[in-house]
Amino acid sequence: MDTLGRHVIADLWECNVDILNDLEQLEKIFVNAALHAGAEVREVAFHQFAPLGVSGVVIISESHVTVHSFPEHGYASIDVYTCGNQIDPHQIVERLKESLEPKQVSKQELQRGVRTATTLR
Repeated sequence: MDTLGRHVIADLWECNVDILNDLEQLEKIFVNAALHAGAEVREVAFHQFAPLGVSGVVIISESHVTVHSFPEHGYASIDVYTCGNQIDPHQIVERLKESLEPKQVSKQELQRGVRTATTLR
């Protein structure tokens, strides 16, 4: 079985609410997490919602890192997708966990672009 990418989806609960509603701080945290893992950052776009919440994406050469924050619930929805085998998406998620200070975390990894005998037909 051959995989083109790894996609980690993480739910972070009971995070630091002040961070979840701070666009500049979230942007810095997400860019730094990608860089710390060795990713090459290409573009960054974050948006502040009124009255609460931030959505953002860090486009990396290897794919992307995204967040949707819900400060009113202490919740952050995070996706980290990396192509190839140079960057470990779990390393990025671990760095984000350190910064967002969640008390509960659930995550799963999806193998993307899996080639099997069925898809080769």
